[in-house]
Amino acid sequence: MRETYDIVVSGGGIAGMTAAAAFGSAGYSVLCVDPTPPIMAEADPASDLRSTAFLQPSIKVLDAAGLWARFQAHAMPLQVMRIVDAGGVQPEPRVSHAFDAADISDQPFGWNLPNWLLKRECAARLAELPNVTFRPGIGTRTLTTRETAALIGLSDGTQVVARLLVAADGRNSPMRAALGIGVRTTRFGQKALAFAVTHPQPHENVSTEIHRSGGPFTFVPLPDRDGTPCSAIVWMETGREVARLAALPPEAFEAEMNTRSCGLFGPLKLASRRTVWPIISQIATRFVGERTALMAEAAHVVPPIGAQGLNMSLADLGALLDLATPEGLGSPAMLAAYQRKRYPDVALRVAGVGMLNRASMIEAQPLRDARAKMLDVMYSSKPIRHALMQMGIGVR
Repeated sequence: MRETYDIVVSGGGIAGMTAAAAFGSAGYSVLCVDPTPPIMAEADPASDLRSTAFLQPSIKVLDAAGLWARFQAHAMPLQVMRIVDAGGVQPEPRVSHAFDAADISDQPFGWNLPNWLLKRECAARLAELPNVTFRPGIGTRTLTTRETAALIGLSDGTQVVARLLVAADGRNSPMRAALGIGVRTTRFGQKALAFAVTHPQPHENVSTEIHRSGGPFTFVPLPDRDGTPCSAIVWMETGREVARLAALPPEAFEAEMNTRSCGLFGPLKLASRRTVWPIISQIATRFVGERTALMAEAAHVVPPIGAQGLNMSLADLGALLDLATPEGLGSPAMLAAYQRKRYPDVALRVAGVGMLNRASMIEAQPLRDARAKMLDVMYSSKPIRHALMQMGIGVR
């Protein structure tokens, strides 16, 4: 006999596990599967060394999932976000603007945590919920939908039935493909290096993006490491340049990153291994199918600028939670409302982040000079600065 659930979540990354925890906390029976078990230790050679900044609106969703209490003890508040243009002839700051959350809110912009830790705490939360079944190491393979339910074939040969399938199974989502939903993809010829550094000067909860060419070099505050200030770094460059940088011995790599960082926090020391991630923009042509909702990277992918990625995913989840009712779960009305609520906002953000990324990649010196002047004019205007801050974190 097939197992039956209210909801099956395809995908056990941070977004998928959070969705399972949120729907489980709301009382629904949930199965969450992913072909790759989560890696939950920083020292594991395959661990995800990126970090995630949860912006203010995401905290409500994390609370609903029973996760924020677990995350908060490890979270580093992001009080100030700083944009630095270092696109002159020499790699040194020439325009710098700080955005202080105190100008628009009594809370920080957000809170930053390492991804490996998030996965550990998400898995622990799922284990607490008696109505949630988490099966890492098993993926979704086939999908047949009917008016009343979705029949999902799993990689272990079994089949399960759900009133709602939540596809959170990544940018190459097998469930999206099974529904015949297409995607529009933009490739920038970029990759990102992600790693951690220590530095002598404290970051004072300031997240800093340094723009020169190739993409931003971003410091994101982390807790001190052995009493020394520590930050997560995302360094975006052309694919060829990232390959060169990743192959350098540690001493040579540190020399390159100290030049690129413009010395803002003093000499940087590599505090982790280096990992490489592809950079694209992508949006599905629609976010719903019969008995199915796409969320997170199954629905949209953006470059890591402005902490938009996972926060957009949690906005997807928040919309699904708001629209779900025991009697209407997975119904055409619920899914149509989800499409209306999320697609316009996501499309706008995907386009906007893509434009910002292209501006950060500019190589020609005259265009870099023009970018610096434009940023200086925009960010010097208090109304524009406040509007950009509110738009960025998703509050009014």
